[in-house]
Amino acid sequence: MGSFFNVCIHRLPSGESVVFPPSHCPYCKTHLRFYDNIPLLSYLLLLGRCRYCKSRISPVYPVVELLSGLISVLLLWRFGLTVQTLFLFSFLSALLVVSFIDIRHMIIPNVITLPGIAVGLLYGGLNTDWYVLRDFSKTGWSVVIGTPIMDSLVGVALGAGILLLIGGIYEIVRKKEGLGMGDVKLLAMIGAFLGWKGVLFVAFASSVLGTVVGVLVMLYRGKDLGYALPFGPFLSLAAAIYCFIGGFGSL
Repeated sequence: MGSFFNVCIHRLPSGESVVFPPSHCPYCKTHLRFYDNIPLLSYLLLLGRCRYCKSRISPVYPVVELLSGLISVLLLWRFGLTVQTLFLFSFLSALLVVSFIDIRHMIIPNVITLPGIAVGLLYGGLNTDWYVLRDFSKTGWSVVIGTPIMDSLVGVALGAGILLLIGGIYEIVRKKEGLGMGDVKLLAMIGAFLGWKGVLFVAFASSVLGTVVGVLVMLYRGKDLGYALPFGPFLSLAAAIYCFIGGFGSL
């Protein structure tokens, strides 16, 4: 899966298809054979260069492949092979792709976050024991409700609301945009999977992580307070931490 995630990272920002054309060298455009796409191994055997034009391959490729494999191993160790694991793998994979796109391009594609919100709500629905909230027996209508799906819905609203509020306050104080709508939709997606408690944890933890990294960047690179850091990776890392400390419900 790591090879496919790399395709998404490099093609989605420019609106390219992730299916066609098949995997190819970004420099000489030569179609890559299956043995050129073996995660990690191909990169090591080729010494980080294209087999055909000898151009240097970005280290992002093996890093993404390594992280993808690590996610799979940790999920199987933590949750076993369950439906929950499949949903969580799709969630963490989306966070992985989003993080690298945000680092490189300072954008978070809707094509990931919006379907991600839908998948998170689907998980909440499948994980819900529905019960009748109110029965309109004379009309044949009834209202049904369940806790996990409501948790997901509140998580979406709270996730978007928190960053909209923070972004609005920042814009008023600093007279410039501090958070993009991509971050808003990303935290909404996180809320769909992790619920409102997860959103609160992620919002706090990502702020702490972002502040620490921001201070370090200013100290070691001499950047000023106006230097923009992508916030998506901090949201993603905080969400991953929450998943593995027991914040993800099971079917």
